[in-house]
Amino acid sequence: MSSEADAIVSAIIAKWCAGFATLDAAALSSLYAKDAFFFGSNPKLYRGRDGVAEYFNGLPRWRRPSAAFSDVHAAQAGPDLINMAAKITFDLAGERDDLVVKMSWVIIREDGGWKIVNHHASSQAPLI
Repeated sequence: MSSEADAIVSAIIAKWCAGFATLDAAALSSLYAKDAFFFGSNPKLYRGRDGVAEYFNGLPRWRRPSAAFSDVHAAQAGPDLINMAAKITFDLAGERDDLVVKMSWVIIREDGGWKIVNHHASSQAPLI
């Protein structure tokens, strides 16, 4: 992992976790590209920043949600493209069991910054 890709991914993760802690759909959707594809914790494909905001606005209003990323891997796949894979543990303060998911992001350079253009969450449980 390059130090530049690591720094970019770390900065996005910090903003993402801060937005998730308050379920701030506007802050979270601002981290995504205008043409983003987003697969979250339900089967629906959400598209663009409005879709990302719709997803986060549709989540239960947990009192103290938090997300912790681990096993983060980033690779600069091109001058304007970063691949990221990680595990995320969601702590919902006892309002439901903790949830651990696999996450992958494709991050692109857009409008002078770095934005998530593809977000895919999936279960850690084996499907086969």
